[in-house]
Parts: sequence; structure tokens; C-alpha cells
Amino acid sequence: MQKIISGEEVKVLDASHVALTGQSSYDLMENAANEFVDWIKKQDLQKKSYLVAVGKGNNGGDGLAIARMLHKEGYSVSVLRCFGSNEKISPDAHANLKLLPEAIHCYTIEDNFPMAGILIDAFLGVGLQGELREDAAHVIKRLNEFTGYKISVDIPSGLPSDSLTNGAVVNADITVSFEFPKLSLLMPEHSAYVGELVVLKIGIEDSAYHPFNSDTYFLTARDIPAFHRKFNRFSHKGDFGKILLAGGSPGKMGALILCAKSALRTGSGLVSCHMEETEHHIMQTAVPEAMATWGLIPYAEYYDALGIGPGWGQENRVSLMRHLLHDFKKPLVIDADGLNLLAKNKELLSLIPKKSILTPHIGEFTRLVGDCDNHLERLEKAKKFAIDNGVILILKGANSAVCFPDGRQIFNSSGTQFMATGGSGDVLTGMLTSFLGMGYSPEHAALCGVYHHGLAGEIAAQKKRRGVIASDIIDAIPETYIQLNIE
Repeated sequence: MQKIISGEEVKVLDASHVALTGQSSYDLMENAANEFVDWIKKQDLQKKSYLVAVGKGNNGGDGLAIARMLHKEGYSVSVLRCFGSNEKISPDAHANLKLLPEAIHCYTIEDNFPMAGILIDAFLGVGLQGELREDAAHVIKRLNEFTGYKISVDIPSGLPSDSLTNGAVVNADITVSFEFPKLSLLMPEHSAYVGELVVLKIGIEDSAYHPFNSDTYFLTARDIPAFHRKFNRFSHKGDFGKILLAGGSPGKMGALILCAKSALRTGSGLVSCHMEETEHHIMQTAVPEAMATWGLIPYAEYYDALGIGPGWGQENRVSLMRHLLHDFKKPLVIDADGLNLLAKNKELLSLIPKKSILTPHIGEFTRLVGDCDNHLERLEKAKKFAIDNGVILILKGANSAVCFPDGRQIFNSSGTQFMATGGSGDVLTGMLTSFLGMGYSPEHAALCGVYHHGLAGEIAAQKKRRGVIASDIIDAIPETYIQLNIE
């Protein structure tokens, strides 16, 4: 998985890569610019005119190299110099300034520069420290007056790398970050500045990250295949797991139905659903592949995995939940009303098997641990909760954060805003329980679950966009295995 380090450490990372490979820092800048331009060429943006806003640091050097390369590819390009002619610029930025073709027109920030087309924001980078100078804030104000499409290089100008902003920031439509997303790009408070997030690898050696002590990571598609178990042609339905899903209540059977369907589509061999007796006909009609149970659960340990909560309700559920937690000693999945019961009955926390997976959205998390002033505080409390209780906590949302009891936090890269629909979380619960039932370690179940869930949402959204419903995500689960080449 890709380690996320602080903005202050990026220069050290670059130097580490240079020492390992013998490349120069200028070569690394060329790599970044090449990857950016290759990405541009794959977008539907070729016929637009480009204005590249550059500062005096290495982010500006990236911008100057990008302008040169776009010009070479035949794009209409001009440069907006956001620094004075007498200001000292970084050596690599200076080298790229000298290489800028004469045919590229340069504007200054006070000129009447173009306000339409595409603005590439390469003014300020990850090295920003402290409050913005007045002249820098003025530049950002001018850049935000641009009426066309804005693409920020590595990070929107003015945004600190590792903390929340309280100053001027470029409002990007897309942020193209290099190697890993800077932590601030993952904060919901910054969504209006970041826009769509794209992360491009620029060739930094994996070993260059070894010196950095970080417990924060970014989960990508290339990580997932190694987490999957392999099955052979003699595998039978027992090998693919016997799972029990406890949930559903009058008027809320849809949640349990979605959970059961997603578990089956993920690969579970046998799915049983525990519900009130009055509702069992609904389940057996909607999901004929699933079995229905009600009343007492005499031998919970018969099952390979247990998921609790979707559509369960809270009335008269405490004794059953205590019974399940007492009898089932393997890691399990707790969501929805299971989490709400924990919030109201904190004594149940000590009964949760270690390395169980809890999946709160922000509202459920607030009920569980209390109010948070911002997402950074929420992430810290999520980490502490996972450590203190020995569980895996998935804080759901864009770039869901998977928090492990050893203190690691892993941000998911898959998903789309079109997954913000009722039942999406129930689908995730079914997937997580399915992976546990198939014999995955809790860590691998959590990581495969969140990534496949997000990827299924992306696949569903390709055709349905805002029309995506939870059932569409379930229908797309099998395609995620195909795209990731999982047997």
C-alpha cells in the first residue's frame, strides 16, 4: 500500500529517490510533467486552450515543464507568471523557465490574461508553511476569477498539506496529485477546493519511503489481488463460507435483503438470515438463495462469520445482541442498529471479539464516540477507538478510512459520490461478512470489502450516474472481480 507522508517530508522523499536511483531532481520533475501530460491526453480536453499559472518553487517548475510538453504536443498554451522578475526561483524551475519555447506567451498576474479555457494551477505546492502572504492571497483570488476549468498540480494552491485551511485556496475542478494524496486532500471540509481527486505515480522507488514513519496509507487497485484467497475447482459451498446475517424488522426488511444479496454476489457459499418470524416470507421470496431463521440461535459458532445490524431496529434487541456476542467468538461485522445499540449500551463493547469490523457512517460514529469539531479530530478518535477496543473500524464516506487496532489508518481510493444512496452501507456489510466467511483475515476482509464496494459503485455509476441505487452496486460486484483479475 502507498504510504502517505507529510508535506514537509516530500523534499526528503525526492532526495531519497535521487540517492537511490542516480536520477536528478530535474529528471523527477520531468517524470511528473510527463505523467501529467499523458493524463491530459486521455481526457476530453484536447481542443481547449491552456493557461498554466506558475510560481517560483518546484510546483511552478512542474507547471513550466507541463507547458513546454503541452506545446510540443500541439496544444494552445500560455503561461501566467505568478512571481516577480526579480524574485529568486528554485533551480529546477529556473531550468524549465529557460527551456520554455519563445512561442509560448507569458502573462503576469496583473495583465489582462485569458479567463476561459483550462487553467493549470501550479502556483503553490506542498511546501506551504504558515499563513499566506498578502501577495499570494491576491494571486489566488485572481486565479479563482478564472471562469473556465481549473486543474491543480499536486495540491490546490493555498491548501496546507496536512491540516485544515482557514485562508485563500484555489477552487479546483480536478486535483492531480503525485505519488500519494496529501492528507488534506482527503478531508471533506476541502471538497470544494479539491474537486475530483486523481493520483498519478511518477516513478519514485518504493524503497525511498522506508525511512518515513507513517501509519497512514492509501489503498489502490494494485494492492487488492494479493489480499484474496484462491479457490480451486474442487472447492465446495462450505469452503466459500457459511454466514449468518442478523437484521431486518417490519418495514426495514430491504436492508437485510440487500445485505444477503451482496454477500451472495461477493461469493458466500451459504447465507442464512435471522429475523422476526413474521418477516421470513419476505426474505425467502426476495432472496431464494438465502435461508431464513428466527427465534433462538442455539449454536452461533456453527457459522464462519456473523454480520449484525442492517434494518434490525433497536427495540428488544439488547438481549439478543448480548447473546450473539457471548456465543460467537470469531471476528464479526457490526453495522447500523448494531452500532446504535453499542452507543446506548457501552458495556457491550467489552464483549466484541477482537479484530471485529465496525462500519459506522459519520452519524453513527458521532453517537458512538461523541461530537467532533472536524474530520481530523474524527480520524484521531476513530484511531483511538480501534486501538482501545481492539477492533477494525471503517469510518465510511468518500475515501473511507479503515482504522486498525495497531494504529494504522488506510484510506480507500475507490468509490464515487453516486453511491450516496440508501442501502449502500448494507451492501458493504454483506460483502465484509462474506469475505470473513470465506476465511479471509479480518484485515484482508476489510480492505477487500471497502475496495470492491467502491469499485462496484464506480462501475454502476458509469451508466446510471445519479440514478445509482444499492441494487445496482450489488449487480456490479461480479464485474469487480473481472476488472481486478481475481479468479
